[in-house]
Amino acid sequence: MPRPFPRPRLRSTAAVFTTMSALAATSLITGPSVAEPFSAAACALTRTEAHHSEGVDTWNAAYPRPTRTLDAVMVFLSFPDATPRTTPDQLAADHFPATSRFFEQASYGRFTLRPHPLRNWIRMPKPSTSYVIERDWNASYRAAYLRDALAAADGQVDFSRYDVVYFVADPDAPGVDSDATKVVNLDTPMRADGTDIRRVVTVFEQHPPDRLVLAHETGHVFDLPDLYHRPVDGKGDWDTYVGDWDLMGSQFGLAPDLFGWHKWKLGWLDPRQVACVGKPTRLTLEPLGAGPGVPVAGRSAFGLGRGTKLAVVRTGPETALAIEARGPAGNDAGTCKEGVLVYRVRAGAASGGGPIQVIDAHPHTEACWEASVYPPLADAPVSLGESFTVPGDDVRVEVEGRTVSGAWTVKITP
Repeated sequence: MPRPFPRPRLRSTAAVFTTMSALAATSLITGPSVAEPFSAAACALTRTEAHHSEGVDTWNAAYPRPTRTLDAVMVFLSFPDATPRTTPDQLAADHFPATSRFFEQASYGRFTLRPHPLRNWIRMPKPSTSYVIERDWNASYRAAYLRDALAAADGQVDFSRYDVVYFVADPDAPGVDSDATKVVNLDTPMRADGTDIRRVVTVFEQHPPDRLVLAHETGHVFDLPDLYHRPVDGKGDWDTYVGDWDLMGSQFGLAPDLFGWHKWKLGWLDPRQVACVGKPTRLTLEPLGAGPGVPVAGRSAFGLGRGTKLAVVRTGPETALAIEARGPAGNDAGTCKEGVLVYRVRAGAASGGGPIQVIDAHPHTEACWEASVYPPLADAPVSLGESFTVPGDDVRVEVEGRTVSGAWTVKITP
């Protein structure tokens, strides 16, 4: 679900001290041998009953898994109380190819989202204002909207051909609220053309829309949770859990690529690309966004894309620490900081309840205040030549060097 754009604001000068201890190494170093990582399965948290659980041991078959080409229909809805000032082609171009490109890069080419936008408006039977569209939408009004939209479109759309359904409302209709864009999960599916429709993306975005908003909502279609924190009164920071570091936290983030944990969950990482760490281990982490043909900060990136992307330390029955390298590559091209990011994963936490929380390796400083959605976490990664002990877990992460291609040499000591 989209939320208000985090307006940049002036902040006090950050403290110059940090709890980090520096290392001298700036390239690959030699030292005592350390253990090889265990099988990834040993660190795969069990999927729980929590909504959009971060468990990765099994896939929730109620959701389409994006490991193949999926087809998405875009249905454009107009209303009797407004004459559209945009065309379906213009609204389709607001979201595609940007949305498909995001997933193509995030999945390293393993998933293609193929849009099928209608070329005409479909008229709803009631005025837009009659549906009382709003962020916390009343269930009865929402159900009436979905029933009317499906009935109006059914004569022109064969819903059995599509994996994803987008109902896109006329953005200039008086009853449309852009804050109401969301995925509707149906306990009792709607039925059309001999197929069950279990979830629909209702799009109420203005023209032009929020950045990457449709990619965020489509992430929910694939069982990914909201990672932002919604303040009780709707005021204050929404991005205290993960900051800029995942699309499901903020579609405005400087580094919105999906976490390595999410790529593991979705089937975009092979088991051999996930290192389960139970003893002191030295390994080389490829930048998360790097893949075949994707350059890394001006380096050649030759050979990147099939190495280790994610290291995991199991910390409990439903918890783990995840460790990955983030830098200016792929969907993270706009990041202002790079390094090795550490975050906690809780399989028992529901969507919106903090299932993932980034751990700040520089808790006394912030960065990129003019562009970041949450500057205190913009400099969260462990930088080259630094070491960091995760508070409460006593897991030490040492960033020892970089390879010629841009990968990071890291020692992890549980």
